[in-house]
Amino acid sequence: MIINTPAVVLKSFPYSDTSIIARCYTREQGKISVIIKGARRKKSPLAAYFQPMNHIELVYYYKQTRDLQAVSKASFNHIWNDLNQDLKKITYGLAILELTDKTNTDTDPHPELFDELVDVLSELDKGKLRANLIFWYYQIKLLTTLGFKPDFYNTEEENVNFPDPLAGPNSEKILTDLNENPLKSITNTVATDKDRKAISDYLSTFIKYHFDDIDKLKSFDVLKKIM
Repeated sequence: MIINTPAVVLKSFPYSDTSIIARCYTREQGKISVIIKGARRKKSPLAAYFQPMNHIELVYYYKQTRDLQAVSKASFNHIWNDLNQDLKKITYGLAILELTDKTNTDTDPHPELFDELVDVLSELDKGKLRANLIFWYYQIKLLTTLGFKPDFYNTEEENVNFPDPLAGPNSEKILTDLNENPLKSITNTVATDKDRKAISDYLSTFIKYHFDDIDKLKSFDVLKKIM
């Protein structure tokens, strides 16, 4: 079966002397792994499409019994102008990709989450909304979509106490805004140090509680230093 779908590249690495393996988050099928044969040959244009954070249109041959799907064609859906030029944006972007990769199972599509992923990368690229707000927004939407909608007024779940997300002077206002509004309507609120700590500690602890191996995310360690 031939699948044609928008996709965001989560990760890629060389395979053999001439090929690339990439993990992609697709709108049609969720997370998949693909092999791009011949992509490392000098005359092949395919390698450029399979860089992390790229938003592409992907055509591949899908076979349910196969772990790696064979790519037929790829093209850019959108080219980010600034996202790959700024260290802070790159760090947030990679953290978003790694979070998406670690919390989603293979071939389990969530079209609404895919749309949110594209929107947050686009907003990071534009740079108009504060990066920490974008990141928190995506964490909340991911949790909600995957069935773990957080309740910021209840910090206890099955005898586990979570950090208080409302401990900062503006954190309740920020979280209400992020939880109830679409990304385009989020207020560009400045978060104090207390707000950042309260919200970040709560969301990271909540995610680690619901998903295995999240505490091993390398990009989160880098992000903590930047934040």
